[in-house]
Amino acid sequence: MSEISLPSLGSLPNRLFRLHAGLALYGAGVGLQISSGLGNDPWDVFHQGLAVRTGLSVGTWIILIGALVMVFWIPLRQRPGIGTVSNIALLGLFVDLTIWLLPVPHNLAARWAYLLSAVVLVAAATGMYLGAALGPGPRDGLMTGLHRLGLSIRAARTLIEVTVLAAGWLLGGTVGVGTVVFAVAIGPLTQFLMPLTGPRAARTH
Repeated sequence: MSEISLPSLGSLPNRLFRLHAGLALYGAGVGLQISSGLGNDPWDVFHQGLAVRTGLSVGTWIILIGALVMVFWIPLRQRPGIGTVSNIALLGLFVDLTIWLLPVPHNLAARWAYLLSAVVLVAAATGMYLGAALGPGPRDGLMTGLHRLGLSIRAARTLIEVTVLAAGWLLGGTVGVGTVVFAVAIGPLTQFLMPLTGPRAARTH
């Protein structure tokens, strides 16, 4: 998740609400996708692989990797915001809470319901989080930092996500049809939901 510039972002309390509601929904979406067992997005393949190898929870590794990635921001001259710090501190907690609360899906239909719900939640959450414009998440900050060094956004994102996907798969993270569904659907769905979850929507309430 990364920061964007949008007009009329709203008051700071409104933006903080959207930021933290977005993080909660994003964490719920990640928890649903992991629980589906059908395949995770690249970063969560990596987080889950580390969890499998160490016994620490996926959420714990989301927090630890987020903090570690911040170290690479220093040479890239990236500046964190409130959203960056909140992402590191809270996203992993929301993921672990969701996984703990969810019943284990015992049939394929339930697993697909989890997966599709996950993609919708993450897309909606992205609109809320981005619309708050309070700072990029640590992983997207790494991507934009590499962009400043001369890589295109597409090249930087591909390099990072292929690397973490391969590492996560080797560690034992789940790669599958859900990984493909997420990759194909998340962009168009986020674009579709952005007017409903971003600052324009917030001004109509």
